[in-house]
Amino acid sequence: MNRLKGMTCYLCGPMDRVPDAGSEWREYLSGEIKRFGVGVFNPCDKPSDFAPEDEDTRSRVSKLKESGDYSGVASIMKPICSVDLRMVDIAHFIVMNLDMDTHLCGSYHEAFLAVAQKKPVLIRCKQGVRNIPNWMFGVVPHQLMFGSWSELTNYLRHVDRDTEVDHLDRWRFFDFDKVFRDVI
Repeated sequence: MNRLKGMTCYLCGPMDRVPDAGSEWREYLSGEIKRFGVGVFNPCDKPSDFAPEDEDTRSRVSKLKESGDYSGVASIMKPICSVDLRMVDIAHFIVMNLDMDTHLCGSYHEAFLAVAQKKPVLIRCKQGVRNIPNWMFGVVPHQLMFGSWSELTNYLRHVDRDTEVDHLDRWRFFDFDKVFRDVI
């Protein structure tokens, strides 16, 4: 069926409190998701030259914090937040990487924005579904929660290919060939 072809996905998860800045899992999952014909919004590799978030940016933010220049931190972070939240706005679904050993802030904001927009928010929790915070069970269908990347990608395969799919009042499928027909 290829229902997911033409959609976009935002990869939500920690960046500023993890050693690899959140890039390893995003690189891996980007490859898996692109196999479905889905475009990937990766905040570690933004498709925009506005508000870069790289090692140099992280170093500047750290130095500004150390010196107590919180206005400087805000001036760097506001455009970064703006770009990331815009990517959430235009994504069709979100994949959230949740590791209960790592403090999250922006990731919860991004996920709750997507929840408010009634988008599918697929959550992978490193420690297993039973360790996902209780609040998430109240706002995200438990069918969208997984304990491993393979479970999550198997679910995407099901959504993409199987005849019967429970929309969970989240999934909306469009015929993108029709949408882009006659586009020059």
